[in-house]
Amino acid sequence: MVVIFIIGLLATVVLINVLPSQDKAMRVKALGDIATLGQAMEMYRLDNMTYPGVGEGLAALRTPPANLALPQNYRAGGYVKDLPSDPWGRPYQFVVPGQAGHPFEIFSLGADGKPGGEGNDADIYADKR
Repeated sequence: MVVIFIIGLLATVVLINVLPSQDKAMRVKALGDIATLGQAMEMYRLDNMTYPGVGEGLAALRTPPANLALPQNYRAGGYVKDLPSDPWGRPYQFVVPGQAGHPFEIFSLGADGKPGGEGNDADIYADKR
């Protein structure tokens, strides 16, 4: 009985220390994905002289939009190999124009998948708002 109690106690201590690390790792992964997508968006702009519109969104990084002004400038194979999902399995959000004067924003809605929130449910932006 004592052995079972000690194993349970150790498991509890491990879980208390590991679970917050998983949440932090998920936020760090989201920030990394957002940074990568942001860089791909800048490469897109340099080649095509503009950012994709809202209707085109992040998909424009994989396939050229139909209304692209200079289709010959679009890179063969696109600007990213795959469009990642956020760590919670949902697509990253793309908004044009962004807040605070940014031309666009790419972000995750966090663990709850809803705008706003606090803690793990908070939206994740490149500038860590």
